[in-house]
Amino acid sequence: MHDPLATLIDCWRADPSSTYNTWFLWDQRIKNFRSIRRGIAQVVQDIRGGTFGNAYRGSSLETIVGSIAEQRQIFKGADHAFLWKPKLRIPDIYENADNQRAFADLLHTCDHCDCAEDVVAAIQRIDAIGIKGLGPAVANLLYFIHPTLVAPFNTAIVNGFNAVTGGRVKLGRWDHYLSMREGLLRLNAQHRLRLSNDLGAIAGLMFDVGSGRYTAPPTAMDAAAAALWKEDLERVRQESAVVQREVSQASESDATHTSVQASLRDLGKALGFEVWIASNDRGRSHGSGLLGDGCLGQLPASVDRGLESIRLIDVLWVDPRTSRAAAAFEVEHTTSIHSGIVRMLDLALGTPMAGDCVLFLVAPDNRKDKVAEQLQRPAFSRVSELGIRYLPYSQLELHHAPMGRFGSSIKPLLEISQRR
Repeated sequence: MHDPLATLIDCWRADPSSTYNTWFLWDQRIKNFRSIRRGIAQVVQDIRGGTFGNAYRGSSLETIVGSIAEQRQIFKGADHAFLWKPKLRIPDIYENADNQRAFADLLHTCDHCDCAEDVVAAIQRIDAIGIKGLGPAVANLLYFIHPTLVAPFNTAIVNGFNAVTGGRVKLGRWDHYLSMREGLLRLNAQHRLRLSNDLGAIAGLMFDVGSGRYTAPPTAMDAAAAALWKEDLERVRQESAVVQREVSQASESDATHTSVQASLRDLGKALGFEVWIASNDRGRSHGSGLLGDGCLGQLPASVDRGLESIRLIDVLWVDPRTSRAAAAFEVEHTTSIHSGIVRMLDLALGTPMAGDCVLFLVAPDNRKDKVAEQLQRPAFSRVSELGIRYLPYSQLELHHAPMGRFGSSIKPLLEISQRR
């Protein structure tokens, strides 16, 4: 007899509106891992350095949790668990310095270990301390450190897991989270060919079940129950034929992002620079070829420095005479501006010879205020020293042709961009 959960997974994967297609296969999901992980390291550094403060608002934790919350529907509301609730005095990592340091120890340990046993032991240590209000929602941070070892966690995922397995996992308890994690690992192993070793896939399935989009297979698959369940799957298929607007909008957004990258690519070449396109974008189709056509196949060692985040910067211009980065561009069409800033900070602070590289955030004109807001966050205090510049789409489009025809350096870009 065919496994009903396998049937559900197949329908879920084929649904263009499922979390699998709108989030798990979303290319920006992978691109944001490095920046979120760096943000987590910044939280640890701030706590251990005594600069974290005693408030969520304005902290490096708010910055990184906000970035996670922007990772589409599955993480919507991820910040709720970390918001300070004054009447309950939770989560107690803002007013209690010992608890704050224990939280930093958890993040640091998980960031510097590579096996499940060490991750689970770190979770059990924080659980034993009993920090009021600090529960399994922290797993949403740990997931971006170890996606194959830690599953995301929220109400919908728990509800989906309980519906699929008949479990009784409760919110807010680390021991229940660890039990759910073991169950997800078992289910994932059984259906690995349909899912992924990245636990985001199976968590996304549980999220869609727990959100009510899909009905879990009946625990007792008699003929009548099976028929009703299959009718429900068919209903979802029919709805999916209509509800594709979000997917279409996401595709249009990706197309605009690619178009702007191509514009910067062509301008860089016209000005005599060698051009690097983000390693996960250069295979994208554009025009009659690929976005990475005619661009560098690998970064010079003076630029690369072994940091994956630098390879994910949208566009880099490299001076062919010195092999140094002359300009870096992050195109922030709709995604988290925070992620792009972090990647460029990696370039500027992690590459000794990048001091003369000019950093640009390229974004729609209507995101000007959002750019300014992100750059004013305390976590990005070093940004003002680096002189990151905001380049609006309209100015790039208006001046692209004359700059490419008559320019010979990045000076015209400095004229049409704004220092933030």
